[in-house]
Amino acid sequence: MKENFVEELRWRGLLQDMMPGTEELLQKETVTGYIGFDPTADSLHIGSLTQIFTLMRFQKAGHKPIALIGGATGMVGDPSGKSAERNLLDEETLNKNIAGIKKQLEKFLDFSNPENGAELVNNYDWTKNYSFLDFIRDIGKHLTVNYMMAKDSVKNRLENGMSFTEFSYQLLQAFDFYVLYESKNCKLQMGGSDQWGNITSGSELIRRKIQGEAYALTTQLVRKADGSKFGKSEGGNIWLDKTKTSPYKFYQFWINTSDEDAKNWIKLFTFLSKEAIETLMAEHNQDAGKRVLQKTLAKELTTLVHSPEDYKAAVETSSILFNGGMQELANLDETTFLDVFEGVPQFSLSKNDLEKSVNVLDILAEKTSVFPSKGEARKMIQGGGVSINKEKVQSHEQNINASNLINNKYLIIQKGKKNYYLCSVN
Repeated sequence: MKENFVEELRWRGLLQDMMPGTEELLQKETVTGYIGFDPTADSLHIGSLTQIFTLMRFQKAGHKPIALIGGATGMVGDPSGKSAERNLLDEETLNKNIAGIKKQLEKFLDFSNPENGAELVNNYDWTKNYSFLDFIRDIGKHLTVNYMMAKDSVKNRLENGMSFTEFSYQLLQAFDFYVLYESKNCKLQMGGSDQWGNITSGSELIRRKIQGEAYALTTQLVRKADGSKFGKSEGGNIWLDKTKTSPYKFYQFWINTSDEDAKNWIKLFTFLSKEAIETLMAEHNQDAGKRVLQKTLAKELTTLVHSPEDYKAAVETSSILFNGGMQELANLDETTFLDVFEGVPQFSLSKNDLEKSVNVLDILAEKTSVFPSKGEARKMIQGGGVSINKEKVQSHEQNINASNLINNKYLIIQKGKKNYYLCSVN
């Protein structure tokens, strides 16, 4: 028996708004539905996971998903949720972005199923040869200015000023829905709750222009428990492309999730059943220190977005800092090595500093500020509390030189059990 798509969204806490009749339609027949993705970069980031999972759940429930890449609308820029107009992209950048996103989406959806195989479309294909006069005559006349201005995406921008280019975005997105309705019998458009106005403009255009019945469904916008935006870390976006965000760093984002967020996101970003999640929740509530929710979340997502091998490598890399030796650190590629030490205090030393042997106290208290004074550094060394490159410093008379560097470039200083410092030599 196939899943009930709406029920699935409901119990996972994802469903926001839905036009009347949508649920009945989905229960009655196999429905073709779409979600649009803006090609603002050549990779999607974790902020897009909600909609990727929505399309995947839609397909698992037996329906046919279409992923629309906004080659045309990407040239205009969606005003929804924005306080200022976006920079317009040139065609070369846009094409590069579209190719990158297309490759990513192909990883998540099944395109080969003869019954409900996914499709990828680009709205540039049906917009590029449409003249402006034809567009305002055939499409623009069906939606009044009053109707368009009543939308939140427009109202929220009027105080700051809104160009006609941005104002026209709503019409272009409505046109997409109309084209897909006509050419692919696509009766449903989905998206985040900030898209409600744009989506319902599409269903209204279909109703007014050809008396068709089309439907809308939106999911809740995901936020962190503290109210901050989901999808970013202190270092910026968490990308799905491993060349922009390494699998290790991607894994670390989920493993470091707060308990409150983990309880929410385990439902949103996994395909685990209700029973399996309830079991994990009970286990977590017994001993939150085991971080069972975070570990499961990190495993499920790193495996899905990257691969089982990348997940395994991320787990192994995570343990190196606390359990591994110098050789294991030296074997990491430089990107992963730097990812491991992201966020720890960093210092620079010149090559001249280490051409001759330098006393360890000079390194710890003068050339870096790991310790405020040589006296404090000496005292901690005597207590066995200082390591360099994972080896205990035995004496304050010990010297450091270029032969001590990891990969001829790095020194890792450890003060106590948990305080790490990275020195790079240039």
